[in-house]
Amino acid sequence: MRIPRTVAGRSRRAAVLATTGLTASALLLTGCGSDSGSSGSTGPDANGNVTLTVADFGQFGYKEAGLFEKYHELNPKVTVKEDVTADEKVYYPKLLQQLNSGSGLADVQGIEVGRIKEIVDTKADAFVDLGSAIDVSEWVSWKAKQATTSSGSVIGAGTDIGPMSLCYNTDLFEKAGLPTDREEVAKRVAGGWEDYLKLGEEYKKKAPAGTSFMDSASAMFNAVVSSNAKQYYDESGKPVYKESPSVQQGWNLAAEATSKKLTQGLAQFTDPWVAALRKGTVATVTCPAWMAGQISTNAGEANEGKWDITTAPGATAANWGGSFLSVPKKGKNVEEATKLVKWLTAPEQQAAVFKAIGVFPSNKGAYELPDVKNAKLPYFNDAPIGQIYAGEANSIPEAVLGPKDGVIKDTISTQINNMEQRGTSPDKAWKAVTDAIDKAIG
Repeated sequence: MRIPRTVAGRSRRAAVLATTGLTASALLLTGCGSDSGSSGSTGPDANGNVTLTVADFGQFGYKEAGLFEKYHELNPKVTVKEDVTADEKVYYPKLLQQLNSGSGLADVQGIEVGRIKEIVDTKADAFVDLGSAIDVSEWVSWKAKQATTSSGSVIGAGTDIGPMSLCYNTDLFEKAGLPTDREEVAKRVAGGWEDYLKLGEEYKKKAPAGTSFMDSASAMFNAVVSSNAKQYYDESGKPVYKESPSVQQGWNLAAEATSKKLTQGLAQFTDPWVAALRKGTVATVTCPAWMAGQISTNAGEANEGKWDITTAPGATAANWGGSFLSVPKKGKNVEEATKLVKWLTAPEQQAAVFKAIGVFPSNKGAYELPDVKNAKLPYFNDAPIGQIYAGEANSIPEAVLGPKDGVIKDTISTQINNMEQRGTSPDKAWKAVTDAIDKAIG
């Protein structure tokens, strides 16, 4: 399943969305598998029939949305097969090996956002420039630039993104004397993540026994950093996480949340985290678009209607997640593969994937389509997620990415968890961070 899109510790589950004219509110947990035994590209047969292979990881939603079948109907000579690797951490080393050897590549390869900078810097020549096939102005600007080389080549067409919102348990908020209306909650955290912690201190005063304001300080840290343009690297490609204002802010806020016992100290997507959602002991979760499905699936039917979604703290939103589709030059069907990528990432198809599994489009044209614009989640009190996420997407800053963003982020998250779970002091935890990162990236 794509649901463990596991780069930087990320995981996700899919939710069926209720949109205007639809009544479905059931949740899906989709299995993962491979439609093809091998992802290697092969040329047309004697009759001109082409089988295109799409190699990706986790759950991109194309199968669930029925897009491969639809493409075959529109193009009878083209059959699309998907080769799925459940875990991106397994998928990516294999992709690098195939790029280095020049063999075994699929016609279309998925690339995770946490890897795109490394691919752009070191492997761009292995991929087709899609700049003439797609209109990059259709995408949110920062998404398109992530896959654009310094010479202007566009090596990836954006699939989804993860605009950050705030999910909160209205039942716990009410018991703690906090507002439950999503607009009122948004006002209370409008000043930024510092306001979020102030709200947490207010929650703590009347918190129901055994509950915590937030699940994880590391999730908050990720949101703080991701809502800034300057994160772990500078424009020259130099790691600057030690001096980065956003990293320092996020770290200090995580340390404050830990010291004030506002966090339950749960590493996200672990069994204890799932149990906390099911028991209803967590009041807020930092919520990229795909997280809503995680919460609804793991919290279960007993907690339906007890959650809501509002905008994230601060004036700028964060992005957590997203991928690209690229066409290797070594493929045997480059022209047909390019056409497929253009079609899969067009507004209508991105809207169909959003409707099927809840991952939010990166193509702005999809935001005005009914399946996105009118989308609501019954589980979250009919939160108008299409409008919320589109608004967040347009306020996300253009971040400077680095080749080892994922390594840095994972390492820092581990040490924040140690502060929460083991009582490690912030100074000792930060030293462990810098030692580990310096060793990992040089």
